[in-house]
Amino acid sequence: MGTFALTGGLALVFVGLIVALGTIGVITRERSQVQRSLSAIEDYRGLPAELLDRPFKERVVKPGLARLVRLGKLLTPSSQLLRIRRRLEEAGTPDNWDVDRVLAYKVLGLGGGVLLGIALGLVIGAQPSQIAVITIGTALLGYFNPNMVVYQLAYNRSEQLRRELPDALDLLTITVEAGLAFDAALAQVARHTTGPLAAEFFRVLQEMQIGLGRAEAFKAMGERTNVAELRQFVTAMVQADSFGIPIAQVLRVQAKEMRVRRTQRAEERAQKVPVKILFPLIFGILPALLIVVLGPAAIDIIHNFTGR
Repeated sequence: MGTFALTGGLALVFVGLIVALGTIGVITRERSQVQRSLSAIEDYRGLPAELLDRPFKERVVKPGLARLVRLGKLLTPSSQLLRIRRRLEEAGTPDNWDVDRVLAYKVLGLGGGVLLGIALGLVIGAQPSQIAVITIGTALLGYFNPNMVVYQLAYNRSEQLRRELPDALDLLTITVEAGLAFDAALAQVARHTTGPLAAEFFRVLQEMQIGLGRAEAFKAMGERTNVAELRQFVTAMVQADSFGIPIAQVLRVQAKEMRVRRTQRAEERAQKVPVKILFPLIFGILPALLIVVLGPAAIDIIHNFTGR
């Protein structure tokens, strides 16, 4: 009996020690957490007031974009940077778009493509090797997607310039022949038209107003685009300005040639239509037509042979 009492007493002492140590540990841990929280509050209070008053965009978004840009420059060769800058110029330098922004979007697309590939592979229950292939594909797609967007913007703007040029030259020829000076006629055309060509004419006028020569301003406009017709017009204007050829005569010839080119381009596209609709016609329309036309006859033939 005495032994049992001694054992029970020792067990109670042992449990009491465990409870006491646990209580001390909890208190110590809570104190350390409180100290860390107080330290964080003190650090937060120690930040400059002007930094805390800045908008979220300047405190978080811009530094994050700067890190993405640095990472994008490490992943992108210099030749690719020059190509992106050239494409942006051909696209008319859209608002809030520059080389750094494109690089940041490329890095974001790369990270988003990796996450999307892994999630898609897990959803469809693919094998690890298949998940790796899907992830690589989505990562590459996300990385090169900004390049494709910039290319499409440049292509759309070039096509719009090509469509607007003949009408703008007709209007420019009429205003010059009406007695206006070439610069005033160019301003009238830019003021009464819309689109990328009007923006280019406005930019030429602005460059001339700040002291750039007419030939240099037109050459800069030609270098900003990849439209062959516009570059031909720029070359004609530069030569007319250099050799003293009457502007009205040059504009009349250029307008006539642009109209002929527009007609030829429309005829060329019309001739390509039969080739473009050949495969949809063979693989899409003809099978459905055969099913609709020959289907009932085939059913009747089967019934006649089977006797049903």
